[in-house]
Amino acid sequence: METPPSPPPPAFRSWILERLDSLLSESLRQGSPTDLVRYRLVVGTACFFIVFNLIYTMAAVLSGLPPYPSLAASLIYVGVLVLTRRSATIESPTALLLTALSLVLIAAAFDGNAPFVSTHAICTLIPVIAVYLSGARVGLFITLLLIVPLCVGYPLYVTFAQPAPLPPTPYLMWFGHVFAGLALLGAWGVGSLHNAARDSAQGTLERTMKALQLSENKLSNLLESTEDPVLSLDKKGLLLTANSAARQLHLQRFGHEPGVGQPFWMEPERRQRWAPHVAKVHAGQRERFEDEFEVRGSRRLMDISLSPLRDGDGKVVGLTVFARDITPRRQAEARLGELHRTLLDVSRQAGMAEIATGVLHNVGNTLNSVNVSTSLVMDRLRLSRVSSVGRAAQLLHEHTGDLPTFFTRDPRGQQFPAFLQALSEQLEQERNALLKEMHSLSEGVEHIKSIVSMQQRHASSAGVREQVAMPVLIDEALRLHAASFEQLGIHVERDYAPVPLLSVDRHKLLQILVNLLSNARHALMDSPRKDKRLSIGIQPAPDGERVLIEVKDNGVGIAPENLPRLFTQGFTTKRTGHGFGLHMSALAAEELRGRLTCDSPGPGQGATFTLELPLAEEPGPRPVK
Repeated sequence: METPPSPPPPAFRSWILERLDSLLSESLRQGSPTDLVRYRLVVGTACFFIVFNLIYTMAAVLSGLPPYPSLAASLIYVGVLVLTRRSATIESPTALLLTALSLVLIAAAFDGNAPFVSTHAICTLIPVIAVYLSGARVGLFITLLLIVPLCVGYPLYVTFAQPAPLPPTPYLMWFGHVFAGLALLGAWGVGSLHNAARDSAQGTLERTMKALQLSENKLSNLLESTEDPVLSLDKKGLLLTANSAARQLHLQRFGHEPGVGQPFWMEPERRQRWAPHVAKVHAGQRERFEDEFEVRGSRRLMDISLSPLRDGDGKVVGLTVFARDITPRRQAEARLGELHRTLLDVSRQAGMAEIATGVLHNVGNTLNSVNVSTSLVMDRLRLSRVSSVGRAAQLLHEHTGDLPTFFTRDPRGQQFPAFLQALSEQLEQERNALLKEMHSLSEGVEHIKSIVSMQQRHASSAGVREQVAMPVLIDEALRLHAASFEQLGIHVERDYAPVPLLSVDRHKLLQILVNLLSNARHALMDSPRKDKRLSIGIQPAPDGERVLIEVKDNGVGIAPENLPRLFTQGFTTKRTGHGFGLHMSALAAEELRGRLTCDSPGPGQGATFTLELPLAEEPGPRPVK
């Protein structure tokens, strides 16, 4: 991540620092900023005293004094510069410089017969420089190196060994030198305290800088680890920082990378679109919106997030831009939406197939009953005594002219009344039996008609919300499974609490109920229990805002590890199942703004499916997850 460079120093100071650095060796120039200050001080001090001694030499020549001591001192300081240019460390040049300063003063004191040389300003400068360059211990050694000869040795020399007469006030001389020695110790102490404070502050600064650098590295690594463009701008739109993804995006769009401190280029129309969002961010708000960019000839949709950039006082000084390419996500959402619509169509077809299966099953059973009734009618008609009526009529026709004689003297005529009586009773029985079978046949046809009519009614209401009485709809769903429940010996229990009419898609809700009843039928069919029971109930939820429809069976049950995956597409525990019915039932429940859940104590202990539906109608479809 790019960061803005530190501001350059003023031109004159920069020139001075360059001249000082040119007198350092390459290894010394690579030192830390703190050490580089010390190295420059050594070079600067040597240069100062070279100039100082050259001026002193010129003054000595003009005054008739010998110039050789000052020239010798200048050569020593030149040697210091030679060492700094050649040495890999600063210890040797520093030692030579401090030794030269001390010896020059000591030699000047004894040679020049200056009684108060220890009070010269340069003397107090030497302990301070020594402490700063070499530390407290070396500084103390240099300070004592000055105090002993100048503040003690020189007064003793003047008092006892100098052949010249004593100064007029020897007490004043001793007083001045003693206090000069104390002043030198004080200068060393102040320098040591300054060094200690500086080292402490420097240590704190280095730790802070290290922590700051570590934090900056972590932040930089975090920003560089993302493929999303991240950058920050000041209030003028000048670039402050940018990660590699942002620089790469800028390079792809405009042919060059953005420079720190330069305006972040943006098309005028885009700048105009962003202006309201940027104004809100400068006011301290966060903004999030979407914008399209053209990258290498393709349109990319970006999710843009703008956040205010604040200084230490909390004042907004710029903004941070986070961008994420959501084009693949939108394309995936479009594909997912298309897949969802396809699944819904398949779900409706599967639900219709399930209902149609129930319809055909019930129609088939009813047709069996109709077929039985038809066979019985045909058998009874085939065995009917109606033919006896014809024979009786033929017999009467043969004896039309002598009917009295036939009824009184002919044995057949004498039995004819009894025959007619028996025939009448037989035909009456046959008529009653045929009427009974025809009534059963009529009921079967009406049952088929009602089943087909119910299917047509539900098919025509698909996708339409209407007021539905839940007990009636549940009974219709049960009627579709009635024949199979009866064949399997499943005892059905109903428990309908009073609930108001629901505004739902009748067809979609019927599909859910048929699926749940079919699932319960399979669970009971696979169970070895003899007392197969299925209960279905309606009750209001405790909050009074929903209706609960429970379908409970005592079948094979569900293992606890399978419950979380029960409504997942493709998951099934049946050998011939496709894992589609419960998944689509759950989706259909969400479309009805409800929820489908399941609970089971475990294998062999049955299961309870609960369908929750809202009582109040809510506008608009709910998006399905």
